Amino acid sequence: MDDLIERYGPVRVWAATVALLASAITLGAILFPQRVYVDIIWQYFWGPVVADAHGWDCVTWAGGNPVECATAPNAAGPTASPGYTFQSYAGYIPTLVILLVGIIFIVDWLDIDRYRAGFYGLFPFFLFGGVLRVVEDANVAAYTATGELPIQMPWNGILISPLIYFTVFFFTLFAVVVSVWLERNDYVSGYEYPLAGIGTLALASSLGYLGYLAVTESYVEFYPGLLVATLGGATIATAITWLLIQRFAPGINRGTEYMGIVVIWAHAVDGVANVIGLDWATVFGHDYNLIPKHPINRWIVNTTGSVLPENILAVTGDAWPFLLVKLAAAVFVIWIFDETVFEDSPRYAILLMITVVAVGLGPGTRDMIRATFGV
Repeated sequence: MDDLIERYGPVRVWAATVALLASAITLGAILFPQRVYVDIIWQYFWGPVVADAHGWDCVTWAGGNPVECATAPNAAGPTASPGYTFQSYAGYIPTLVILLVGIIFIVDWLDIDRYRAGFYGLFPFFLFGGVLRVVEDANVAAYTATGELPIQMPWNGILISPLIYFTVFFFTLFAVVVSVWLERNDYVSGYEYPLAGIGTLALASSLGYLGYLAVTESYVEFYPGLLVATLGGATIATAITWLLIQRFAPGINRGTEYMGIVVIWAHAVDGVANVIGLDWATVFGHDYNLIPKHPINRWIVNTTGSVLPENILAVTGDAWPFLLVKLAAAVFVIWIFDETVFEDSPRYAILLMITVVAVGLGPGTRDMIRATFGV
């Protein structure tokens, strides 16, 4: 392998590997459709997306016309449910590793030297990913209410996890390449400006679509107070956390500098959105509070509920420790990314910072916007 890489170069070897794997999977699906496509690709990868797109707990193959399991005839073929399985992880994890290697090659090819500017330019894309996922949530709400999908399969499939990660990634990559090209051809003074502009336009378009649905469709509503409370609460939590750092441990943020504020705010949005959604959604007009689906959220809620007495829980709720956990995790990340990390490998340090923000702000934005539009 070392000789092969030395002879042809790592990029060509990587591209050839990707092409070979894609060709092998495609050829296998063509030659052995039942064994490869139906029993593996559909059952563990596309089937869960189909179920999620319709809001079904279970979907069955049904001879190539997937239907909900409850209405399927006997012997309708393999079934699938939303979410991940051991088999899907076995496919997604290697795919992610291959994609990360490709990202490294792309970063080297772009040869960007102003990394922090790119970090701030990418900020709208962090929000866009979460809002785009809510567009699909609204699509499911439409199907539940009317029996019709406004965005049909397979197009809505690329808006569902995990495919939405690839959708947002390739869109962001396109925006970065275009923005860098504009800068190097002297159309703009800095690539971060068109980059932020493209992301803001995509974000505004997604929010505009949801706003249009809220005005024209009964299955989408608008709860502005919830949006204001989430953003306001996250901003206040971020300000308090940052002031405490500046007052008692200023050395923590010497590496990240003001990027640390973005990291804290991203995870504060996730924390506040969960606290409001799980404990106080009814205060803002929802018929019921949300139910924790993630294991960490569920464990925190159950633990808090078992430790605190009922009279205190009636005032505080049982999800508020999740916000503290998110803030503590963000501060820990800022502390880890000290000056030496950015001095030794600034390019990859920024990539990791981008990942940290996306992990917090992506799910947080989805939770916030989904609750705001009642889908």
